[in-house]
Amino acid sequence: MPQIEELVAQLQEYNDAYRSGRPIVDDATYDRLVEQLREIDPHHPFLQHVEPERLPGRREVRHPDPMLSTEKAYDRSQLERFVQRVLKEAKSIGLEEVIFQVTPKLDGLAGRDDGVILASRGNGMVGYDITSAFDKGVIPVGGRGQGLGEVVVVKSYFDENMATKFEHPRNMVVGIVSSDTLNADAQQALSDGRVRFVPYSQMRAWRGDGKQLLERWDQISQEVAADVDYPMDGMVVEVCDPTLKARMGATSHHYRWQIAVKTRGETAVTTVIGIQWQVGRTGNITPVLEVEPVPLSGATIRRVTAHHAGMVAKHNIGPGAQIEIIRSGEVIPKLERVLKPVDEVHLPEVCPACGLGLTWKGDFLRCTHMHCPAQTIQRISHWFKTLGTADWFGIKTIEKLVAAGYDSLEKIYAMAESDFVGLGFGPVQSRNLAAALETSRTKPVEDWRFLAALGISDLGTGDSRKLLRYIGLDSLIGVTADRISQINGFGQITGKAIAQGVDEVRDTLLHLLSLGFNLQRTPLASEESAVKSPIAGKRIVFTGKMQFGNREKMEADAQRLGAQVQTAVNKSTDLLVCGDKVGQTKLDKAIALGVDRLSEKDYFRLIGQDVHE
Repeated sequence: MPQIEELVAQLQEYNDAYRSGRPIVDDATYDRLVEQLREIDPHHPFLQHVEPERLPGRREVRHPDPMLSTEKAYDRSQLERFVQRVLKEAKSIGLEEVIFQVTPKLDGLAGRDDGVILASRGNGMVGYDITSAFDKGVIPVGGRGQGLGEVVVVKSYFDENMATKFEHPRNMVVGIVSSDTLNADAQQALSDGRVRFVPYSQMRAWRGDGKQLLERWDQISQEVAADVDYPMDGMVVEVCDPTLKARMGATSHHYRWQIAVKTRGETAVTTVIGIQWQVGRTGNITPVLEVEPVPLSGATIRRVTAHHAGMVAKHNIGPGAQIEIIRSGEVIPKLERVLKPVDEVHLPEVCPACGLGLTWKGDFLRCTHMHCPAQTIQRISHWFKTLGTADWFGIKTIEKLVAAGYDSLEKIYAMAESDFVGLGFGPVQSRNLAAALETSRTKPVEDWRFLAALGISDLGTGDSRKLLRYIGLDSLIGVTADRISQINGFGQITGKAIAQGVDEVRDTLLHLLSLGFNLQRTPLASEESAVKSPIAGKRIVFTGKMQFGNREKMEADAQRLGAQVQTAVNKSTDLLVCGDKVGQTKLDKAIALGVDRLSEKDYFRLIGQDVHE
């Protein structure tokens, strides 16, 4: 527990420094540190949301679609697994051709420009209005309203003129966006036109199938990166087909149809001297290896995660084992492989937090006792972090509450300011804690976020949103495994786990609902399907350069109107919408297959929208 929280504290420190433009470590170190936390405690609250950025004094803006983070790959095998996962999903929906896109991953300040407001990423759901950046002189590449992109500074310009004045290019960008008063150097960069909002749609991209992607990866990444004069930290590989994207969906942290390919770090060899066993929110008992101190990438490593008890048993890890590690930050790096195992392995028989017996679930040893204090603290922390509408409830505060007997959300939400004062909290903190509870009840929050915050196994924010499209929150009590498994994307095993999890939090869920949380309800699929449109149920391909609409927005609008958007013409395609400069091959294929063709103007008339020339 202390080691996990030390790791999380380090991550938070690194993230805050990065978001403020003063990175302490390189991206690879931070990314590997995140992956170690995921392996130690995959359900830790820190991993259940986008690493937040804070721009004090800026107006909050809710994103129409989540701006999530990106899954990371550091070697070819991870990229191959991503491609195979995509192809498997494509096969399940009968998609014959899968096209991937590769673009540079810029290292700037992410934002979304809808033509009126430029909003930062924020926490992925709610960002900040940074439109004033354009008034200061930030240049929108390709014009306004181009969607997602990054605020960056031209790299060659920064290296030549600003490298001795700013710690990092991002430091200058964040300062320009967040400050009302700019220093002379930042103002000069703006006057020289070297600070820009670069939309992803305006960047060099490669498109092709999975086989080409894997066979030519080195060449592709070099071609895509050629002549890109902005700070970069890898390549982004993503699926092009909107229907496949919708099928693959997202976790609460990242989209499953997208991955960032980066470079691995350095390795070292050391010896295990002991094992510490830690308890996560779901009861998983995870091993952290104490090792002979070894220098690695500027840090002295003393602890290494061993993933789970199954790995310790399978690879005979214990005091005296020789291992190879890869650096993942200054706290807990990753075990790469065991070079010299030991003869005898000792696994814990009781929970290190509550002292009660353990059971096996897959490769994990688990404490299944609901009142285990370590799990209680993590569950309550998960609630407040995932809900995202109440500050002040950090891990130290929650530990103090649980130690005093406030070991459930029911008890905590019954607390008044005087209760916090009685536990030794200061008058200001007590007032803030009581106000935070009231804010969490009254501030609007999505019902899927509310459900995910309960910490039910196999039910993060992405799957909570999917589930509530078919079963309303008020109807979840008593839901059966069969009912859940009938929903596309949920299998029998997952359905059983979720049904059991809902039953376990039944009383808490009912109590919290009775407190009158201001929930924004997810429309049921049956309600959505009731919306009629001329293109509902049709399979549509948009091609060519559009003159009267943004192609990405047109595809999204078509999906909202009930159409299935495809990236290539095939025998199932119903309609080809043609802009300017349509490829003859695509037209010939549409004609051969008898696919109806519409100009961009005719398409807008079909769906009842005016075209302004």
